[in-house]
Amino acid sequence: MNTLNLRQAIIQRVHDKSSEDLLDIIDSSVGADERTLPGLGVLFELIWQDTSPDGRQQMVETLHHHLASIPAPLQTARQSRKT
Repeated sequence: MNTLNLRQAIIQRVHDKSSEDLLDIIDSSVGADERTLPGLGVLFELIWQDTSPDGRQQMVETLHHHLASIPAPLQTARQSRKT
């Protein structure tokens, strides 16, 4: 019996999808249940691997800008004791 790892299973699930299908999958996953995060991570990895250094820098700057615009998450008691 062949076993697929998570990355392979996600790629297999979306392999023959149209661009419209992929857009729907991503749109319905963003902000959804945390169980969709690994799938988005695999899709991001595929995009990252096929993106130029300039495109990667633009994505990082977009992410940095977005993170700067939202409040920092609350620290847990364990984290606050370390500081």
